[in-house]
Amino acid sequence: MHIKEFAKLTGVSVRTLHYYDEIGLLKPAFVDGQNGYRDYDEKSLERMVEILFYRELDFPLKSILKILSSPDYDKTAAIRRQKELLTLKKERLERLISALDEAEKGEIPMNTFKNNEYEAARKQYADEAKQRWGGTDAYKEYEQKTAGISADKRNDANEGLNAVLAEFAAIKDGAAPESKAAQSLVRKLQEYITENFYTCTNEILAGLGQMYVADERFKANIDKNGIGTAEFISEAIEVFCR
Repeated sequence: MHIKEFAKLTGVSVRTLHYYDEIGLLKPAFVDGQNGYRDYDEKSLERMVEILFYRELDFPLKSILKILSSPDYDKTAAIRRQKELLTLKKERLERLISALDEAEKGEIPMNTFKNNEYEAARKQYADEAKQRWGGTDAYKEYEQKTAGISADKRNDANEGLNAVLAEFAAIKDGAAPESKAAQSLVRKLQEYITENFYTCTNEILAGLGQMYVADERFKANIDKNGIGTAEFISEAIEVFCR
């Protein structure tokens, strides 16, 4: 199928598929040498299912590529785990729908909103993958290096940092992570962190980019500027640091 059909089927944008191709995460099955059109097949769809599984666990793209490229990667086990995870998610959604039925009658059972099984499974799968293929210590380093900053200075610095992140949100729908505009903002972000927090080397910046999507607290805060902002920044940083 053509790229637009594949994008519609999988729920990702054409721009994202172009980027996945560029970084080697998901290559098209065929590229027309004359017009550059990309086509995808069943194997492409299987690969996308695996990618979406790890995206559901909030893994950054660089880590997903490393996992899927590992010689001892077990695709069957990954698909089985995805099914288990999504089944738990489905069961929770069914409980919420039942709760809405009860709400119409004037009652809402509060235990409906507990999501313990899904979150426990999600954490378990994420921990297993991180233990096997490695994770990031960027958050611990961030805590250590910002421990001595006063509350007032921290607030001022954080407001300025949020302003830079908001600039990413303003361009994400019209620019690719590798675009000049996005890369200029990554440089601005790196310089701002260096000036206000600590020396932000490319290695540390890369760790922060992973943390922005792997840590739910950071992702949720960044995505207040617009859903998808954290992922856009993470991908732009990944390009910058390559």
